[in-house]
Amino acid sequence: MNWRSLLFVPATAERFIAKAHTRGADAIILDLEDSIPPLEKGSARAALSGAVPRVSQAGAGVVVRINQPLALAVPDIAAAVGPGVAALMLTKVLGPDHVHLLSNAVAEREDACGMPLGSTRFLALVETVSALPQMGAIAAADPRMVAMGIGGEDLATELGAAPTVDGLYVWAAHCVAACRSAGITPMGSLGSLSNLEDLDGYRAGLRRARALGFAAASCIHPAHVPIINEEYGATEGELDRARRLVAAFDLALSQRAGAMAFEGRMIDLPIVERARRLLIRAEGWKIGTTSPFDNQQTQR
Repeated sequence: MNWRSLLFVPATAERFIAKAHTRGADAIILDLEDSIPPLEKGSARAALSGAVPRVSQAGAGVVVRINQPLALAVPDIAAAVGPGVAALMLTKVLGPDHVHLLSNAVAEREDACGMPLGSTRFLALVETVSALPQMGAIAAADPRMVAMGIGGEDLATELGAAPTVDGLYVWAAHCVAACRSAGITPMGSLGSLSNLEDLDGYRAGLRRARALGFAAASCIHPAHVPIINEEYGATEGELDRARRLVAAFDLALSQRAGAMAFEGRMIDLPIVERARRLLIRAEGWKIGTTSPFDNQQTQR
């Protein structure tokens, strides 16, 4: 998955939907879950058909976050799956069987809509203690899976921990490992998001998360979008260096050299591979030019 930033927008919030396409997010998450009161769930589902083309008009992908209880998830899927919706965000995932169950429901809806089977992808959130030991199985549960993250606030509550770097670091590291093993994108940041005005603290959490291996993050405030794009993206200088590094290594390889010096540092294959991956992901950051899933691994 090549998305860096995913901005939450309540499906019924007209003033947010009207401006969502101007925020610069790689994807917009139309929310049917926490931001929608119980009595408004039906109205939120009905609003999706009008909201999808509006929030995507500048090229952003569209994700719909669905509710976890089946009594809500099934009608959510019926309303959300269709042309224009790239993925569903699955909340409070219980385990791989839960993913399979939802995948089957989505397949039935895709068939009813005349869509190619598997065209709707999954971004999963692990938010319960009981699901933590199953992160590896969840990440690899279904070909629809393209990203996974941990729900910091909900998970911290269940753990009796604080939603801080120290409180969630171990499980964040497990999440990254599970995602990389399954060939999907680790999604998230480190630290609490409750203080929306602390942009420096938010940036610091993203930097630490990227150093751990995370590659995308969702947010609830438009001010966070450019910070995510910067911290999970790359400057033109970084991309230029990656291009030069790859070219220099390929030249050395053609001359049968297994390692080489580049700008004062020894370079070998793992360093070059990171540069190649950066360049591949950068192609997906050109919103509207490629599928966000073009480089997704599917060997599961």
